[in-house]
This record gives sequence, C-alpha cells and structure tokens, in this order.
Amino acid sequence: MAGQILFVSGIDTDVGKTIATGIYAKQLMAQGFKVITQKMVQTGCKGMAEDIVQHRKIMQIDLTEEDHQGLTCPYVFSYPCSPHLAARLENRQISTALIQQKTTELAQKYDYVLLEGAGGLCVPYDEQYTTLDYLKDCGYPLILVTSGKLGSINHTLLSLAACKQNGIPLHSLIYNRYPLGDEIINRETERYLQQYLAEHFPDAQFEILSIID
Repeated sequence: MAGQILFVSGIDTDVGKTIATGIYAKQLMAQGFKVITQKMVQTGCKGMAEDIVQHRKIMQIDLTEEDHQGLTCPYVFSYPCSPHLAARLENRQISTALIQQKTTELAQKYDYVLLEGAGGLCVPYDEQYTTLDYLKDCGYPLILVTSGKLGSINHTLLSLAACKQNGIPLHSLIYNRYPLGDEIINRETERYLQQYLAEHFPDAQFEILSIID
C-alpha cells in the first residue's frame, strides 16, 4: 500500500516552508512513521538540493540513498529564479511526469512523502503551467505555510481561494511566527487566519510553527 503524499507550499517565497516541511517530517517520524521529503524543483544551487539538505538537518538524519539517487529532487538549477526561467536558461524542460514518477516511487517505500514546491502556488514551471496546475492534476492534499508579515492575510486568502476554486483539498495551514516582526500585526494575523480557517475550511488543521527543537 502506497504512503500518503502531502504537498507543501507557501503564500510567497521565503515564508518558511522549507523549515515547516522539515519540522513536520520530524514530528511524523516521532510518531513512528517512515517519512521522506521531496523537492519538486530547486533553483539557485548546484549539486544536491539545498532544501533537501536543510530538511535532513532538521529531521536529524543523514542524506538518504534516495537523495543521492536524485529521487528527492529531480530538477536542480543554478540560477535563483522562477523554475520556468531557470530551466530556460539551461535549455532544459521540466517534466511533471518525471516528478510524479519519482514521488510515486518514494510513496512505495515510505508512509509519508512531503513534497515541497518552489515559491507560492502560482509559480510557473513552464510557459503554460504553474504549481497550482500540477497540484490540481495530482490531487495531493495541501499544507499551506503562512506568516504574520504585513500582507500575509491577503496572500493567504488568495491562496485559499485558489484552492477552493480548483478543488484542492487543504490538509493544514501552518502559521510561521518567525521572524516576529510587528507583534500587534503578528497576533492579529494569527487570530484572523485561525478564525477564517475554522469557518471556511473546518476540516483543515491550524498549526503553529514557532520553535525548532
């Protein structure tokens, strides 16, 4: 029986989804599950995907055999930009069929596969399609990472509206408290989003990301 695949995205870039992915994986491991993380596309580095390395550090495990085989990140591009541009600069194309194949292979061996996207939901991986399209096609439940920085309410509600419009099941909303920023805005954003989630996505979980053990 294949393991569960959860897709991790954020409301924007640098919102903390890599940290959230690693922490969530570690929490599942502590519950006795066999867990692996995967990165859909990594830009801005060479060789081993740096987000995968960060996941393993948080999970407190060594790089896996699947990491060294390239299963956990099929595409690594050197230029730090959107996947569609990074691929074009290297005269390469991103095959979602290949990504899905690697995810399926991992799901045969693990109880959970946490698949982290690049940037937000509408980041393009080619001239026609975005991460949102890929997620819609695959039907993976979504873990959406947000924060208390100014503008997060707008970005979060737009992302949630896109999920509802495209029939994407929301597994959970992870609220990243760091960096703290304006404490008044942080507290109110957390309160508002928790209330919004309870009203509009009652089956989804609201979780707080505050400390790395």
